[in-house]
Amino acid sequence: MVIQILILLAGLFLVVVGADYLVEGASSVARRFGLSEFVIGLTIVGMGTSAPEMVVSFIGAIQGNADISIGNVVGSNIFNTLLILGVTAILLPMAITRENMRRDIPTNILVTVLFIGMLSSGLVRWEGAVLLVLFVWYMWDSFRKGAQDQDSAQQADETAPRKLWLSLLMIAGGLAALIFGGRLFVNSATGIAHALGVSDKFIAITILAGGTSLPELATCVAAAIKKKGQLALGNIIGSNIFNLLLILGGSALIHPLSNNGITYVDMGALLASAVALVAACFIGKKNTIDRLDGSLFVLLFAAYMTYLIVNL
Repeated sequence: MVIQILILLAGLFLVVVGADYLVEGASSVARRFGLSEFVIGLTIVGMGTSAPEMVVSFIGAIQGNADISIGNVVGSNIFNTLLILGVTAILLPMAITRENMRRDIPTNILVTVLFIGMLSSGLVRWEGAVLLVLFVWYMWDSFRKGAQDQDSAQQADETAPRKLWLSLLMIAGGLAALIFGGRLFVNSATGIAHALGVSDKFIAITILAGGTSLPELATCVAAAIKKKGQLALGNIIGSNIFNLLLILGGSALIHPLSNNGITYVDMGALLASAVALVAACFIGKKNTIDRLDGSLFVLLFAAYMTYLIVNL
């Protein structure tokens, strides 16, 4: 037990350090290439912090276990928006730009609705291919428009960017530390839970779902501390879209996915988490995810977790 606790602490340390290096490296790249912090969070950081979900879902698909592939993504997206973005907003209220409202948040909702519609009869290979094509288009369009994002000028960092090779090294090293530290954390936490006699199902719902989203949590908190709210928002929206389009699209290509383990409550919670981003624009301070919004997000997440635990 002592060894497991030490491994747990080591994992948390790596996650915290990795998040700091990732945010700093990504912000430096954004300044150098004239991209907004939101676009960097949406693409590079969003994809990188979703690597644990990709590994878990792809392994689940290879093993023919649809519950792991789909459940991991559904749980992670709910965790990302309601808990991580909620906690981040409590730490640092985040402005929502015109481009966020016009394109990014609606895209997050549309992709979620598309996924729920496809899931009603299970995800087959051609549907997975459609999701992958949409992912490629969205990433290309994000980079194309990101360089022309006028809102980024309002958030420009006056400090000179680091050398490109150093920034890329910080991103790579930060991601590696996040993924490896997150894996140490999940494995050790699972071992401790087993030692305490906690059921596998409870572990999957809490520790594993939260563990694969640990990189997003650490990155967003680090971004909030550094007052880089758009990077945090981009990370969450990017991770959600990455999870639904690339991870589930790739998983469906590997092996068709059924929806046996996903209930209407789960799909409702997923859709509610996407719609909550729109509601945040009008609740409390307009066009801002403020502390009131963040508190409501966290309460919704707590209600969903309570429902899952009660119905174990």
